Amino acid sequence: MRESTAHHFVGLDIGTSRVRAVVGMLDPNGSNKLSVIGHGSAPNLGMRKGIVVHVDDVADAIVQAITEAERIAGVHISEATVNVNGSHVSGINSKGVIAISAADREITADDRMRVEEAATVVQFPPNREILQFFPKNYSLDGQHNIKDPVGMHGIRLEVDSHIVTAATPNVRSLDMALAKADVHPAHHVVSSLASAEAVLTRQQKEAGTVLLDIGAGTTNLIVVEDGEVQHVAVIPVGGLNITHDLAIGLKTDLDVAEKVKIDHAQLTTPKKINISVTVGSATHSFSVDDVFMITEARVEELFEYVDKELHKIRRSRKLPGGVVITGGTAKLPGIAEFAKDKLQLAARVGKLQNVTGLVDTVDDVSYTTVVGLMMLDMMMLPEQNHDAAGLTQQGLGMVENLLRRFRK
Repeated sequence: MRESTAHHFVGLDIGTSRVRAVVGMLDPNGSNKLSVIGHGSAPNLGMRKGIVVHVDDVADAIVQAITEAERIAGVHISEATVNVNGSHVSGINSKGVIAISAADREITADDRMRVEEAATVVQFPPNREILQFFPKNYSLDGQHNIKDPVGMHGIRLEVDSHIVTAATPNVRSLDMALAKADVHPAHHVVSSLASAEAVLTRQQKEAGTVLLDIGAGTTNLIVVEDGEVQHVAVIPVGGLNITHDLAIGLKTDLDVAEKVKIDHAQLTTPKKINISVTVGSATHSFSVDDVFMITEARVEELFEYVDKELHKIRRSRKLPGGVVITGGTAKLPGIAEFAKDKLQLAARVGKLQNVTGLVDTVDDVSYTTVVGLMMLDMMMLPEQNHDAAGLTQQGLGMVENLLRRFRK
């Protein structure tokens, strides 16, 4: 199946509020950049906080998004790299140790694979499975922080790793929706890794950066330092929580609250006294101070959760690359300055890197995950297909060494 679409790469972001699909191919000018040739989007009514609750509704949204992307790109889409989301996704640190038995004590690629396998021998509950495995660094006979031990000589090889796991029933429900939509998942990837690949620069990945992908139902967090994934978490708070708080605090309907959020919610000191929105034939007026206080309280709570995650890995206020914010909620005016104040780190809203083609639509913070999934779809192409697709080693990006193990 993959052979027939080797020149096209597809990302499919199945989000809480929308499903997005993006199709790309290598830039024909030979720049090793991906060129977007198609995209599609459809509302999703079948998920709650990143988890499938109505399979048929999710399948319908996938079909709509894929069909639109196919129409624009002029290619048939049969498989895609898909994100896995929801608070059931979590990461743990693990260590593997092996002895090198070869006569010359030289570390081979097989030895590297063996020590990584040893790190995955962790007792998980029967309803959880490994989604992705990230080797952080290796140690050889007491020499630490080795990036790649292959070719070195020693007796005792160790690896420190971060393992991302997911609840098997939730992954199965996602696969069921994909099957109903007739889309094969080439790979399952955590949303935050995709967003990181789409917006983080090499310098940010090396220095140490936390990326926050704030979607409708969840906030995906990933910490990348020394070019390696250090921590992954999903916080069950997103833009819909702001909408719900506004509906309660302003005593108004959800559709009115959503319009207030989109048109008037902000994290900078308001200059007006009152605002009004029109939904249908009715106009509703509210106090700007009320909208500001409700929005500020919910986003402040979110950043408190983020800081707790950074405390777990002793990186609170200690990441030189700062905070990069993506996702639809990153459009809130003033969110970068607010994050800077609450997390005491440099903060900015993410921008897409190294993408050409039909970027008018996808050059938007709500598209970073799906564009990153498209990039990872290229990077995780089986090695034997690299030449056919026109890929060079330089075109694989920094993240390729993180992806030695991933769930098919």
